[in-house]
Amino acid sequence: MAKRHDFYYTEEKDIHFIRPIEIIKEHPEVRNYIGKNPATFIVITVLVSLQFGIAYGVKFLPWWGALIAAYVFGAFLVHALFVMVHECSHNLIFQRKQMNTLAGIFANSAMFFPSSVSFQRYHLKHHAHQGIHEFDADLPSKREAEVANNTFIGKAMWLLFYPIVQTLRLPRMQEVKHLDKWVVLNFVIVVGADVAVWFLLGPISFVYIVASLFFSVGLHPLGARWVQEHFLTSDEVQETHSYYGPLNLIAFNVGYHNEHHDFPSVPWNNLPKVKKAGEKWYNGIASHNSWTLLWLRFLFDPKISIYSRMLRRRQEKPAKTK
Repeated sequence: MAKRHDFYYTEEKDIHFIRPIEIIKEHPEVRNYIGKNPATFIVITVLVSLQFGIAYGVKFLPWWGALIAAYVFGAFLVHALFVMVHECSHNLIFQRKQMNTLAGIFANSAMFFPSSVSFQRYHLKHHAHQGIHEFDADLPSKREAEVANNTFIGKAMWLLFYPIVQTLRLPRMQEVKHLDKWVVLNFVIVVGADVAVWFLLGPISFVYIVASLFFSVGLHPLGARWVQEHFLTSDEVQETHSYYGPLNLIAFNVGYHNEHHDFPSVPWNNLPKVKKAGEKWYNGIASHNSWTLLWLRFLFDPKISIYSRMLRRRQEKPAKTK
C-alpha cells in the first residue's frame, strides 16, 4: 500500500454549522440543554485532590512504581482534568468568563504543564475554523506526518510526545494572543505547583505528575481520543467521530464529540441527552465503541496515518481572540 504524502481536502461547509439547525428545528427541547453546570467545579476539586493525594502516596515507591501508578491511575485523572479544562474553555461552569478561566487554571495545577488559558483560545478557533490549518491547532503539520512516516514506531512516538507535539504547533497560530496576564498567571500557578511537589513530596512524586500527563494524552488507550475525534477512521468524508464506550463514565462524556461540536454550549452532563434527541442524525454516522481497539488500530494499521485528516482552504481572516 502506497503511503500518503498529503492530507485530504474538502470544499464542503463544516457539517457542525448545518446539522444543529436541522436538529433544533425538529427538537427545540435541545435548547434547554444549553447552559452552565457549577457542580463541575466540585468535580475539578475532587480530581485535583486525588491527583495530589496519589502523588503523596507514591513518594514511598521506587521510580518504576510511580510510572505504573501514573499509567493505571494518573493518566485517567489527568485526562479527566483535560476534560474539565475543556469545559472551562467553553465557559460552561460559571456565568463570568474570568471565573471559568480561574477554574481552568485550578484544574491545570495538577497537570504539570501550564496550558489551560492558551488552550481556551486555540480551542475556540478550532471550533470556528475546523480544518483550516492557520487557525486550527488540532491539525497536525506535514512535518509531524513526515517524521512519523506512518510506521508503528513513528506513530507510537507521536502519541507518547503528543503534549510536546501540540506545543510545537502554536507558532503557526498567528491570530491568537500568545502572552498576557492570564497566560502568565497560568504559568506561575502550575509551575509553582510543580516546584511544590518536587520540594515537599520529592522527585518520585514529581515523576508521577509528569508521567501522568504524558500517559493521559499519549501512549495509552486514552490516547485514542485524539484519533477518534477528527481522524478519517471510517471513510474519506466524515471528519468527526463520537465514542460511546464505557470510559465516558470517567471521561465525563468527552467521547460525545459530534454532539459537542454541534452544540458546544451544552455542558458534559447533557451531551447524552443531545445524542438521544438527535439520534436520527447521530445513529446514521460512524462512531467508535472502544478507545483501546482504535488505539491499536492507529498504531498498526497503515491505512490510518497522521495525514488522515481533512483540511479546508483558508477563506477569511478572523479577528484576534482576546
